[in-house]
Amino acid sequence: MKGKKNIAELKKNVIRESEEPKNCTAIQGYDFNKGVNYDKLIDSYLTTGFQATHLAQAIEIIKQMRKEECTIYLGYTSNMVTSGLRDIFCYLAEHKMVDIIVTTAGGVEEDIIKCIEPFILGSFEAEGKKLREKGINRTGNIFVPNSRYCRFEDFLVPLIKKMNEEQKKTGKIITPSQFVDRLGKEINDKSSIYYWTNKNNIPVFCPAITDGSIGDMIYFAKYKHPEFLIDVTQDMKKLNDLTFNAKKTGLIILGSGVVKHHILNTNMMRNGADYAVYINNAQEFDGSDAGARPDEAISWGKILPNSKSVKVFGDATILFPLIVAKCFAQKN
Repeated sequence: MKGKKNIAELKKNVIRESEEPKNCTAIQGYDFNKGVNYDKLIDSYLTTGFQATHLAQAIEIIKQMRKEECTIYLGYTSNMVTSGLRDIFCYLAEHKMVDIIVTTAGGVEEDIIKCIEPFILGSFEAEGKKLREKGINRTGNIFVPNSRYCRFEDFLVPLIKKMNEEQKKTGKIITPSQFVDRLGKEINDKSSIYYWTNKNNIPVFCPAITDGSIGDMIYFAKYKHPEFLIDVTQDMKKLNDLTFNAKKTGLIILGSGVVKHHILNTNMMRNGADYAVYINNAQEFDGSDAGARPDEAISWGKILPNSKSVKVFGDATILFPLIVAKCFAQKN
């Protein structure tokens, strides 16, 4: 009898009576028996679970940002511009669908370089030693020959000299956002993100402007023009003023690092953003801001406690085109 009682107790613990959640959503995937409808396929992600559901939630949040006419911040790291996402960012800038852009030096210079010559599809497995011998740089499975940077130098060095001469005449020190704006104006190419940000007065902030080929060019230029300066502090004020005066803010941040933190930090000036969508693969367990989820930003006052926010773990080259298709390009 004692053994039977123990088995009964064990069974009761293993198959414990459940409490049914209220207002719950059933998990259900797409039914291909109804044919192929890509729009409805993406809609089905909301009830699929895992990161599919997070992607669907990101789409709903961004739609809400647009509906409420939020000031939309788009942040992306340089590798995004290395990839074909550059053309999607260009589309958003051309049609004035974002209000403020934050990126890195690579995110600026690689857009300009691509106006001159394209990058090439390569392989993740290509051997670094052999590529070095051939003068080819590798970013993931994308090849960037050294010749691209030589052409970029031909474009940028005379422009730095010209900007330095203007600076000496006027006494005005250029800011990184003015520098990017000038590049977009001078390249005069409709395939450029910064051509369109220049045309549409969309400010582009690049707090780490010297961390790339641009910095290398400035380094060499300062041997001839040691007086040439770029003032990052004026951009800090400009960005914070724009944020402080925004009625509502919505954040779309692809990747992490300085881009992610710069957008979040400026939103602390208004006690937090109203909406936020992150897309990256970084983990939070080393305590870095790169991997931090939106809830951590709430603790700092960078995102409002009652905001709508989500982090989607995944590759932005796969996910962001789907988001743009649903939130920006689709005619509702």
